[in-house]
Amino acid sequence: MDGLVPAEASRAARALLKWSVQDLAAAAGVSASTVTQLEAGRTVRREVETKVFAALTREGVRIVSDEGVGAVLDRRDS
Repeated sequence: MDGLVPAEASRAARALLKWSVQDLAAAAGVSASTVTQLEAGRTVRREVETKVFAALTREGVRIVSDEGVGAVLDRRDS
């Protein structure tokens, strides 16, 4: 698995959380265009990946790569 948050995992995580690109960007403290770049598979700074990873982890998302790359929602408090 390349990077902390592969493009496919970011899109899967947003779908699990029912978040838009803007929602993830706000939670991570990055711009929406940066999230779009990450999800397009473009290289982003490690700091950006760390922020996105932290935002997803806070919501109970776990990035997986056992059979492909994706995301699992371990729990979510409503």
